[in-house]
Amino acid sequence: MADPPLHCCSILHYTATSVPRASEDPLYSLKRAFHEDCHDRNIDLGIGAYRDEEGKPWVLPVVKKEILRNDPSTNHEYLSIHGLDTFITAAQKLLLGAVCTYQPASETGAVHLGATFISRFYSERPKTLVSNPTWPNHYQIFAQAGLSVGHYSYFSTAHNRLESLRNAPPRSIIVLQACAHNPTGNGPTQEEWARIAKVIKVHGHFPFFDCAYQGFASGDLLRDSWAVRYFIEQGFELCIAQSFAKNLGMYGECVGAFHFICAPNPDAEAVSQLVSSQLALIQRAEISNPLAYGARIASCVLNDSALFAQWEEKLRIMSGRLSGMRREVQEQLEAQGTPGSWGFLTDRIGMFSYTGLSKEQINKIRDKWHIYMTIDGRVSVAGLNTKNYGYFVEAS
Repeated sequence: MADPPLHCCSILHYTATSVPRASEDPLYSLKRAFHEDCHDRNIDLGIGAYRDEEGKPWVLPVVKKEILRNDPSTNHEYLSIHGLDTFITAAQKLLLGAVCTYQPASETGAVHLGATFISRFYSERPKTLVSNPTWPNHYQIFAQAGLSVGHYSYFSTAHNRLESLRNAPPRSIIVLQACAHNPTGNGPTQEEWARIAKVIKVHGHFPFFDCAYQGFASGDLLRDSWAVRYFIEQGFELCIAQSFAKNLGMYGECVGAFHFICAPNPDAEAVSQLVSSQLALIQRAEISNPLAYGARIASCVLNDSALFAQWEEKLRIMSGRLSGMRREVQEQLEAQGTPGSWGFLTDRIGMFSYTGLSKEQINKIRDKWHIYMTIDGRVSVAGLNTKNYGYFVEAS
C-alpha cells in the first residue's frame, strides 16, 4: 500500500508551534507608534536619520544628480563578491589604506561580517565588549555570531572607561565607535583616544571600530576618522565597519564597507590574502553579491573632486545644524528655568544625546505631548528643527 500523502501545511503548523515570538525591535516599534499617531505636532526623536528644517529626509544634492543615468557603463549586472572596486578603494582612503576590504550591506552588515569572521578564527578571544548595555544592536550581532558578549563602562567618566577596559578579560574584542557616539554623543578627545589605545595594547585587546557617522561629529571627514587612523599608526590589527548610509543620506541603499587591517609584519600581505579568502566565503553565504546602485553613486561622489567637495560642504551644513540645534535647546531650557543642568547638550556632538529623563517622564511626554524618544532617554537631535524645538522645550 502506498504511503498516504503528506499534508505540508499541517506539518509546518505542528513544527512551528515550538517557535517563540520574538520581541519587536524597540526602535522600529517606536517608529510605528509615531506614524500611527495622528497628532498634528508629534515629533519623532527616535530613529537616527538626518532630517532637514522641515523635518523631512534630505536627499543630498550630490546624490540627487543623475550621475548614473548619463553614464554609458552603468548596468545592473552582479557585482563581484567583494564589491565595487572603485567604491571600496575610495572608502579605504577615508580611513587610511585598509589592507582587506569587502562591501557588505551597510554598517550593520559590516559589523556582522566581522563578528562572523572573528567567531570562526579568533576563538581564543574570551569576550566581546560593547560600550552601552541599553543599545542592543551590537549585542545582538555579536551574540548571534556565537560570541560571549559583555559591556564596558562608557557613559560615565573617561577614568571609568579606562578602568573598565583594564578590568576586562585579557585579549577581549572591544567595540569602539569612531566618532559621534550613538547613543550618548559623548566622544573621547584625541588625548583620551591615545590613553584608550595604550590600555587596549597593554591588555592585548582587539579593537573593532564601528564608523557609522563619519562627518556628523565635526563636519570634517578627516578629523572624524582620527581615532581609526591613530590606532592603525600604532600597529594594531583591527576591524572597521564603515557606513555611507548616514553621511550620504542613502539609508535604504545600505552602502557600507568592512575593512580588516592586519598587524604590520613581513607576512602581512600573505595574511591579508588568507583573510580575504575567508571573508569571501562568508560574504557569499550571507548576501552573495553586494548592492550595486548605492555603491555606484557613492563611488561617483568619492572619486570626483568636485562632487567630493560639494559633499564635504553639505556635511558641514548638516553637522552645523545639529550643533546649532543643541545650542538653541540648551538656551531655551535654561531660559525657562527647567530643573537640571543642560550644558551636556553642547558638550557632546553628533546626532544623538541622552536627556537624563526617567522612563516615567519619557512615557508622560509621549502620552501628553506626542514626542517620541527611546525609553532610555536618547533623542535624535536631527528630529528637532526651528519649527518644533520650542514645543519640545515646553514639554521638557
